[in-house]
Amino acid sequence: MVTARPPRWLHDLADLVGDHGVAIVANGAILYDVVRRRAIRTRLIDPGVALEVAQAIRAEIPDVEFAIERSDRYGQEPNYLNRWPRPDDTLVAGIEVLLSEPAAKLLVRHPSWHADDLLAKIVPVVGERVTASHSGGHSLVEISASGVSKAAMLADFAATQGISANESIAFGDSINDLPMLAWAGTSYGVANAHAEVLAVVDKIAPANDEDGVAAVLEELFQPLN
Repeated sequence: MVTARPPRWLHDLADLVGDHGVAIVANGAILYDVVRRRAIRTRLIDPGVALEVAQAIRAEIPDVEFAIERSDRYGQEPNYLNRWPRPDDTLVAGIEVLLSEPAAKLLVRHPSWHADDLLAKIVPVVGERVTASHSGGHSLVEISASGVSKAAMLADFAATQGISANESIAFGDSINDLPMLAWAGTSYGVANAHAEVLAVVDKIAPANDEDGVAAVLEELFQPLN
């Protein structure tokens, strides 16, 4: 599994994967041992860079709010609008405290803008200091360390397993998936994916709410007659 979600969202999978299971989480910032709940490898944002970027974004777009994902904890500014229940141990603090340690992701939420519009505004502000993308979240942009993506961590992990890009199949639905879909030998976009995804993938799977990924995998791995 390669996902934008943080490690804490994968804890429920531990009982389902047996005694092993590795996932790439936080948009490629963390290679994660799901069963043991520990990071195997991380590529985090330097605190100084993250704070500089956050201050620049707020100067350009004053009404944004910030949150962060670390390897082991979630944090947010007091007025950050949560779309999901926040953990009991959430760190609620100002941006200087949130970014006093390296973060896997800096989350930027606007009260009303579409994620595409927010990303378009943020990219020229942050430049190459970090990597900005979005995964289809409501009015949300996700920022990682420079050079971090699902594709980068997946390529490294696949190499350790002796698997080439040409032997790989990837599924995606949003902007943050584009580098991974370009890397894989065969790329699928689900039918309800972002328009930029559907424009570049090799094949289109049924929508996610039609079990699109499962349908393709069932076809690929059906027993040979």
